[in-house]
Amino acid sequence: MSTEPDNSLKQFAPDRVLICPSILAADFGNLASDIKVAELAGVDFFHIDVMDGHFVPNISLGPGIVNAIRPSTDLPFDVHLMISHPAKFIDAFVAAGADHITIHIEAEDPVEEVIGQIHSHGCSAGLSFRPDTDPSRVRPYLDTIDLVLAMTVEPGFGGQSFRHDVVPKITQVRGWLDDMERDIHLQIDGGVNNETAIVALHAGANLFVAGTTIFKSPLGVNAATKALRDALTSQGTVETS
Repeated sequence: MSTEPDNSLKQFAPDRVLICPSILAADFGNLASDIKVAELAGVDFFHIDVMDGHFVPNISLGPGIVNAIRPSTDLPFDVHLMISHPAKFIDAFVAAGADHITIHIEAEDPVEEVIGQIHSHGCSAGLSFRPDTDPSRVRPYLDTIDLVLAMTVEPGFGGQSFRHDVVPKITQVRGWLDDMERDIHLQIDGGVNNETAIVALHAGANLFVAGTTIFKSPLGVNAATKALRDALTSQGTVETS
């Protein structure tokens, strides 16, 4: 087993506000530049959406792109595998530079085995559920994972509107984690902006994937990042980054 890298998400306390822009919303012709701009703006790490055209009706980047952009930043790479058979690709994404990997409870591979595969590389592991999935499906794995990702849009495309019907599910998961005294991250992804992030924060989330809000803001990446962090930390419910 390899030594756990410093960039594992375990380095971040789960009571901190963490901003993780999705590079799916960045300029794919200038990924390295956009990543550097976001890093200088003060984001905490980068979210990398991987789609196979089967689990979701879209195809996105693979390990080759991750490998190409890895030299662009020292910040952690949070790889979100929206694919049917994640076990086939864990090794490749780790080799390309992933520091954390999240898989879906709805995927077809055995969840416990894939989590073990991710951890065997020293990466932190997450488990995600879609908006219409009963979050109780992730509950049996809360002792073994480092992050729960609640999708607040149907996965597959960026720029969708926040699903407010997922908010009670976020609260439910937070309650389980508190009852278990499990200090792991509760992440949301989809339709995150300065208003919806606050809603999710009060529901129990601490980690916010924001693609369009950061990379496509007319204010620019720096101002958009600051505005989102200010909106979140002004609530006074969590420690700032």
